[in-house]
Amino acid sequence: MGTYSLFVLGIGVALKRYMKTSADFFLAGRSIPAWVCGLAFISANLGAQEVIGMGASGAKYGISTSHFYWIGAIPAMVFVGIFMMPFYYGSRARSVPEYLRLRFDEKTRGLNAISFATMTIFSSGISMYAMAKLIQTLHILDAPLRALGLPLSASFHCNVVLSAVVVLIYIVLGGLVSAIYNEVLQFFLIVAGFLPLVFLGLKDVGGWSGIKAQLPSAYTHSWQGMGSAHTNLLGVEWFSLVMGLGFVLSFGYWCTDFLVVQRAMAADSMSAARRTPLIAALPKMVFPFLVILPGLIAVTLPIPQADLTRAGVAGTARSEVFAAGRGLIPPKINETTGLPVLDANGDAVLDYDLAIPNMLVHYFPTGMLGLGLTALLASFMSGMAGNVTAFNTVWTYDIYQAYLHRNASDRHYLWMGRMATVFGIALSVAAAYAATRFNNIMDFLQLVFAFVNAPLFATFLLGMFWKRTTGHAAFAGLLSGTAAAAIHQGLTLPAGATAGIKGGWLAVVHIYPSEMAQNFSTAIWAWSMCFLVTILVSLITKPRKETELTGLVYSLTKHPSEGHLAWHRRPAVLGVIVLALALLLNIIFW
Repeated sequence: MGTYSLFVLGIGVALKRYMKTSADFFLAGRSIPAWVCGLAFISANLGAQEVIGMGASGAKYGISTSHFYWIGAIPAMVFVGIFMMPFYYGSRARSVPEYLRLRFDEKTRGLNAISFATMTIFSSGISMYAMAKLIQTLHILDAPLRALGLPLSASFHCNVVLSAVVVLIYIVLGGLVSAIYNEVLQFFLIVAGFLPLVFLGLKDVGGWSGIKAQLPSAYTHSWQGMGSAHTNLLGVEWFSLVMGLGFVLSFGYWCTDFLVVQRAMAADSMSAARRTPLIAALPKMVFPFLVILPGLIAVTLPIPQADLTRAGVAGTARSEVFAAGRGLIPPKINETTGLPVLDANGDAVLDYDLAIPNMLVHYFPTGMLGLGLTALLASFMSGMAGNVTAFNTVWTYDIYQAYLHRNASDRHYLWMGRMATVFGIALSVAAAYAATRFNNIMDFLQLVFAFVNAPLFATFLLGMFWKRTTGHAAFAGLLSGTAAAAIHQGLTLPAGATAGIKGGWLAVVHIYPSEMAQNFSTAIWAWSMCFLVTILVSLITKPRKETELTGLVYSLTKHPSEGHLAWHRRPAVLGVIVLALALLLNIIFW
């Protein structure tokens, strides 16, 4: 882990001399090949919150977690590559909020810039929490680390801070280029670290057939039981799944989130930019086998006595604490009493976020454990670096330059970008502590996306395909969509939760079977309200002239020719292949 940290810092130092302008720092000079951008595109999304969060969701919800990939990512990645990248790349906008200024107006850009900057802070904080949680688990389970004498709570606090410092240094030095090349390295490290874990786990439980034999069918079928919210582990019916996740949250993230769009915008040509998300979609499809399967294996296995001994569990009380868990998933522990945390129904709250860390400790010996931990460290850094580079770009171009200091030199904006990296990470530390209120960080992440990305996608959909959409309408729609999300979340609660950060802070008029069901419905309400309000306000306000919308609206944009390209370089052909493979995977795990 130390060697890896020094290596990524070295990449930042090596690239520092190329950071001469703000375009170099924020956009990598638009000089990166398609395959590099493609791997960075997926790796930026493959942060610790995804690796640990998807493992947690696999343990909590079973193979239905694959919906976050096969319907919750792949169709949207194809859509952004074929339809939306020509707008982003062709408009020469430096960020998604800047595209909104070009298409709509300044106030719409400002609102999105502020909401997106807030979202990246929370997402980056979740990455910090995930990494600190991992190291804290090792502190619990590894006797040599406990022998250092560092208190458990201090272990968490120190790792939140220290894990941020490495990312801070190499982003400040090398900007987006440093982040992208580190993300490519991190992609291969994650694969190398998790393949052995999956192999050993499957061998131990008797393969996929062994998992199916030991777990209820709800864990091993992705679509069965989706007719009702009460007959599947996700707690959603098929409409909420398809509309909430497959359409609103998925398209809202992959099509409008500058975190991933920025990687494609760094490509060296329009063709490369369009192929970037399609190249990324191919490995994205198989990642459920690397990150979800370990969660399923974790709930299949009993807690071996060897693991209890290694963790220093002694006495009846401590054994009962571990027995309150399920498989390798322990309950959340109250640090004051040392007893399991109970929900409103009196049941132990399981700490699903420990599925992947406990699997690593259970299966990997010294040496291999180092490789697995380095893979997790790589996932943390790639996810956090993605959020930080997106934040510093949006802050500098869309908030600082637009509203605070309009006519400064390029050198000044380069300096501000580096300073934004510093205070962005400082704010992320605070967000890391909010994540401790959830027992599955993917639940928290989807809640944040429901507030920000869901209404934004409605705005983009109308703005790109209906030239009548106005700036006043886009602004009103975004405000109403976010307000609808807040009201819905404030009036509902997931089962077993108490009023607070999980909802019900206005009143409790409905209880959802799970946090994820509440998140999907929140997203649907946010998107629908934004969509309707934007249409209504557009009809009563004056639209812009068509000549001002050339290159910003689909019907007024010259579409790139692909006839001269080989078949494997044509985005439309690649898109059809990717969609066919995703459909096949859904059929296999029906």
